[in-house]
Amino acid sequence: MHKVTLIPGDGVGPEIAGAVRKIFAAAQAPVEWEICLAGQAAIDQAGVPLPDATLNSIRQNGLALKGPLTTQIGKGYRSINVTLRQTFDLYCNLRPVQTITGIASRYQNINLVIFRENTEDLYAGVEHRVGLDAAESIKIITRKASLRIAEAAFQYAVKHGRKKVTAVHKANIMKLSDGLFLECVREVAGRYPQVAYEEVIVDNMCMQLVIRPETYDVLLAPNLYGDIISDLCAGLAGGLGVVPGANIGTECAIFEAVHGTAPDIAGKNIVNPAAMLLSGLMLLEHVGEQAVADRIRSAVGKVIAAGKTVTPDLGGTATTGDMTEAIIREL
Repeated sequence: MHKVTLIPGDGVGPEIAGAVRKIFAAAQAPVEWEICLAGQAAIDQAGVPLPDATLNSIRQNGLALKGPLTTQIGKGYRSINVTLRQTFDLYCNLRPVQTITGIASRYQNINLVIFRENTEDLYAGVEHRVGLDAAESIKIITRKASLRIAEAAFQYAVKHGRKKVTAVHKANIMKLSDGLFLECVREVAGRYPQVAYEEVIVDNMCMQLVIRPETYDVLLAPNLYGDIISDLCAGLAGGLGVVPGANIGTECAIFEAVHGTAPDIAGKNIVNPAAMLLSGLMLLEHVGEQAVADRIRSAVGKVIAAGKTVTPDLGGTATTGDMTEAIIREL
């Protein structure tokens, strides 16, 4: 049995977290949930967006599944997601993107995996004002972080039979910072001759992904570029509602729905649970429970492909509960 910290989150978070719990129980997934608060729900109850009890639970369990969270703007609170990533050194943001039969998209046969360095770059948040009329943000790229995210990408490629890793950069302009990133990736690539390696400038990468996404396999990028291309790729496959995500470190891994809290539909029982459910399947795979993950994924695929019991964002009229029960029936 795997003990997992479950953070339902804000907005639609509790609804999709509830769907995941029902489906996991029906599939007899060997998971014991420890429910903790973060975001607005934590502020309302504990006065802080990320209570010590939640941090301690994640630290002890080493596994968490997280719904979308609200970070209040202009209230002095730091991004909860960034805080979690830096607190637990979750250096690898992993986002697989695949087209799913039954989801409307002009693209077919997309099967991409994005490896995004998760702890530094401009997202380190090192910035300051220069007088009244200017502000500076410092882009931080280190050898340690670049080497370990590159190693993770190439190890994944070998383990999963992937053919090519593409490094995304802007080293033609940022010759020192992005140049160091490429230097490190080239070093790692040299140890994996069985995996093809190429480098693409980030603006060209965005264009190529729209024109011919099927020609790419594993994408490897620093934090900012990885964030941008992750959402771009999600759009190719049908949107953030059908794409899972994970933040992985050496001691801890947090899996999450990557869409927002969607307050406009919260409580209406019409949110699509797929993103958080698929993130939960990544968690199962991470702890070696491949068989039960495959069973649930097959059930999800059948329900979406049939198109009869899916939520409005997927073109249907079903409620969250209806779609959840349909997946359970397929199990």
